[in-house]
Amino acid sequence: MAYAENTSVSAERSRAEIETTLKRYGADSFGYMTDARRAQIGFQCQGRLIQISIAIPDGSQLKAKTGKWAREVTDVQRAAWVEQENRRRWRALNLVIKAKLEAVAIGISTMEMEFLAFTVLPDGKTVGDWMHPQLEQIQASGKMPRLLGVGS
Repeated sequence: MAYAENTSVSAERSRAEIETTLKRYGADSFGYMTDARRAQIGFQCQGRLIQISIAIPDGSQLKAKTGKWAREVTDVQRAAWVEQENRRRWRALNLVIKAKLEAVAIGISTMEMEFLAFTVLPDGKTVGDWMHPQLEQIQASGKMPRLLGVGS
């Protein structure tokens, strides 16, 4: 069973809980935006701008989740599944953010360690977006890249 699979908590309430949690742990700004394919939250905490995205379900994942092809379900069933999956994803994001901030607060980890991949760089990309292709190259080649600024 997936986390929060049967939650009745709305995405809006989860977003509000995330904002409250962020404020409690010292974030000094918060915002979110959505489009048809993803939702993003952004916040600033300890001088870092953080951006986390989640995919918005569209029903194409129904086969993987339910074993039924999209054509085997009605539009009403598809819409209900999409809404439930959206609620579930926001609950999971809420849980992840709370856990990361609590780990930072009690000294298990640091802000940089917990949110490194989601830290926004000057060009607007996150560290994770910037690093992903480089990590694939490193894995494929088995060689470490030169350090920035070394040997330049």
